Amino acid sequence: MTDTAGRVRAPSRSEYCVIACAEAWRGNGEVLASPMGLIPSLGARLARHTFSPDLLLTDGEALLVGPGGEVEGWLPYRRHLTMVTGGRRHVMMGASQLDRYGNQNISCIGDWSRPARQLLGVRGAPVNTLNNPVSYWVPRHSPRVFVEKVDMVSGVGYDHAAGARFHRIPRVVTNLGVFDFETPDRSMRLAALHPGVTVDEVREATGFPVHVADRGPYTREPTAGELRLIRAVLDPEGRRDLEIGAQAR
Repeated sequence: MTDTAGRVRAPSRSEYCVIACAEAWRGNGEVLASPMGLIPSLGARLARHTFSPDLLLTDGEALLVGPGGEVEGWLPYRRHLTMVTGGRRHVMMGASQLDRYGNQNISCIGDWSRPARQLLGVRGAPVNTLNNPVSYWVPRHSPRVFVEKVDMVSGVGYDHAAGARFHRIPRVVTNLGVFDFETPDRSMRLAALHPGVTVDEVREATGFPVHVADRGPYTREPTAGELRLIRAVLDPEGRRDLEIGAQAR
């Protein structure tokens, strides 16, 4: 946690990503946080430890758990479905492809009738995106992920969600920055860069023109207490660095 001179080590890129993911659940109140992936999971647990104490966390099966994994309650499948279809859940999913309107693909690469690569399948993405807020986590931002048009719509974007009462994509977090859809046509916008990243890097790594927020803010700095939680409590093994590879530090 400190350098050779005894000073607190500066935040790494992966720690900014944890902070950005945690912020997705700020102000959500008592909803079920469903993070998928290590850094989103660290973000949800950090949010629960700090500014979003009412979040519900689950073991992924039938239990509600605390930020340390301690059992807090029982979540039967029937109640889980009620939360999923009633807007009382905020998922953070991954994506093999995302387009400018937030359509997500986790099913296949190429023509769906004869794909070049078969992926996970649509899984629960349609239900998730139409019935509760869904954010996305992309650990390696590239034009292969951020494409002009997804090969198959698994998760529904803003251009396909007319009339869906609970559809909302609060944010997309990547190893380069944070994105939202706060534009007139509900297309993707760069809302914040992670420190050390430039707008040109983002544009080069994105397969469509991306809007840029007027002031181009940076992801906020973690507090000393948040860094301690991330480094000593939530992820003492430093696995977060592995999720985004060479750009972690």
